[in-house]
Amino acid sequence: MFISVIIPTYNRKLILEKCLNALEKQIIIPEIKEYEIVVIDDGSTDGTIPWLKKSGKLFPHLRLLEQEHRGPAEARNLGVLNSFGDLIIFIDSDLVVTELFLSSHVKSLISTWNRRKDRLCFTYGSVINTSNLEFPTSEPYKLSDLSWAYFATGNVAIDKNVLLKSGLFDTSFHLYGWEDLELGERLRQMGVQLVQCPKAIGYHWHPALTLEKIPDLIRVEKERSKMALVFYRKHPTLRVRFIIQYTFIHRLLWESLTLGGLINEKTLRPLIAVLIRRGNSNLAMNILRIPLNLIGVRAIYREAKSIHHN
Repeated sequence: MFISVIIPTYNRKLILEKCLNALEKQIIIPEIKEYEIVVIDDGSTDGTIPWLKKSGKLFPHLRLLEQEHRGPAEARNLGVLNSFGDLIIFIDSDLVVTELFLSSHVKSLISTWNRRKDRLCFTYGSVINTSNLEFPTSEPYKLSDLSWAYFATGNVAIDKNVLLKSGLFDTSFHLYGWEDLELGERLRQMGVQLVQCPKAIGYHWHPALTLEKIPDLIRVEKERSKMALVFYRKHPTLRVRFIIQYTFIHRLLWESLTLGGLINEKTLRPLIAVLIRRGNSNLAMNILRIPLNLIGVRAIYREAKSIHHN
């Protein structure tokens, strides 16, 4: 089996180095004939490209592709179409994996292929969130790391032919969010089975919350809202409405928890500042997610109203 690990990246040089180092330290089993690490630079401006070009000896499995800044959907498609492998593994460039990462995906897939008598499945590995840049793999698994997502490209492996048959990623998702879950809906319609693979562990690094990052988090929520409507227009189902939080239930929930918006990023700022100073940035982020959810839900309804009027 030839594995192609597809990694889109944009201005993540510091964590990308740890990501690539971890992938070069894999324990290889007989079923793995060869593997490549296909990094697609999506127009980085932080020196990623010259650094990668000078680091060939450090990363012998690396292949670098480049594109202008057009988003992860187009970057992943470029990587898949230029890959040599028959098995595709998607991870993000801020994911640091364990030595058993590749072998765990492979063992789980082969077992499922043999049982099903076809390759209509994909494995979904474990993702542990951390803000520890120096030692990301030291983070313990937390209840908040549990995910119910279907085909989230932070850590999945799939047969290349099955992926190509799905039509790859929709490049109309040019802003942040949903392009992977939208592809997941098409895979689901093809009868492709999700197989949990908890031993394929990746540590997903996020920089710790600071007050300066709050405006950017709000921007991302608004971008996700625009892409959420793209998702829903392609798959106008109740299931997708719940995924993107485009329901009366979600709107009522977040309006209630924020007292109609009275509890927001501005009124919470003193509390968040105190928590950050005391080293509780994770708790601060979880509290901030409440008004961020309201911002996102309201933006979806505004976007939907705007589309309807146009």
